[in-house]
Amino acid sequence: MAFLAVLRELAQAYQAFSAYSAAHVRQLGLTPAQFDVIATLGNTQGMPLSQLAQQTLITKGTLTGIIDRLEKKGLVRREGSVIDRRSFLAVLTPAGEALFSQVFPSHIAYLKQAFAEEDEGELEQVRRTLRALRGRFQD
Repeated sequence: MAFLAVLRELAQAYQAFSAYSAAHVRQLGLTPAQFDVIATLGNTQGMPLSQLAQQTLITKGTLTGIIDRLEKKGLVRREGSVIDRRSFLAVLTPAGEALFSQVFPSHIAYLKQAFAEEDEGELEQVRRTLRALRGRFQD
């Protein structure tokens, strides 16, 4: 059953990537989820929690706690939405923007090292294969 071997490799590749990424993020003084939120909010005017949850794949309940902790650190603030008064936007503070400007490029450079031996054609083929595989699981 070749497909089971592919599923196993896919899961193990994701786990290995996640551990590799998380180790560096922790060295930067953040949890992986906090980094994900800061990276997603970086270079934006902020976004509603529902959109942030979609883009980070963090559940809204968990995301609320992460926003609370980032708010206590002075990295994120909540702003009322002018469109929907029942919701609010999560926005990086100036300190959050400064942190984003520091940690995001550092983390991208760290991740890029893992792909240093691959040429552009190989990376493009991997991207196309992963995109096709993802499409098989989506509606």
